[in-house]
Amino acid sequence: RNYELILSHPLFWESVLHNLQLLLAIPVMVAVSLILSVLLYERVPGWKLYRIILFIPFVLAIPIIAVVMKRMFQFSGPVNEVLRWLSLDFMALDWIGSPDVALWTVMILIIWRESALGIILFLARLMSLDDSVVEAARIEGANWWQRLWHVILPQMRGVIEFYVVISVITMLAAVFSYVYVMGGGRGGPGTSTEVVELYIFNALIRSSLPGIASAASVLLFLVTGILIFLLLRARRRAEEF
Repeated sequence: RNYELILSHPLFWESVLHNLQLLLAIPVMVAVSLILSVLLYERVPGWKLYRIILFIPFVLAIPIIAVVMKRMFQFSGPVNEVLRWLSLDFMALDWIGSPDVALWTVMILIIWRESALGIILFLARLMSLDDSVVEAARIEGANWWQRLWHVILPQMRGVIEFYVVISVITMLAAVFSYVYVMGGGRGGPGTSTEVVELYIFNALIRSSLPGIASAASVLLFLVTGILIFLLLRARRRAEEF
């Protein structure tokens, strides 16, 4: 009966849709992490300092990062003030208070923090590559993009796939802290940032419906497990070919 109630509840499906929308951040995270890690690998001036700065967001607790970001994206916050100073008033939005953009603001925060993990993973893999191969491509006249696409990426396939799997798990089952702090503990404004985790939390804590919360938790676990299984199977089949 609990499963029937959940599957017929519009708010649950709205929460699922928000989680699916957050999956759109994964290609952006991969691209940002990859480009920045390659720049650090090529030892740009001050690369060791940049490496520390880029990884700091991942070291700090999510509530700390979310509170800072919430202050920055307020309607009268620093982000909008800078946009107004640049005469870009049309871009000065109510980033947190508007239901139309609140979820995308949370996505920006997630991309900023979670990309730090990708940078460290990719940079660690790059450090283990044979520099002579990249140098040979450079001597042969390959430009930066050609070296990245034909030399570096094929050797980083495994770690990229691993990062994608980790990111999928994050987007489906580890974004509660982001939306809880950014949405003022309610997934707001309204239900614009409500995700499945917050749906479970509200059912258990605010509505005192442990049966509903348990059933939703089982569904989240099953869907996440199935999706991860499919990703790993697709990877295995790709390796066979």
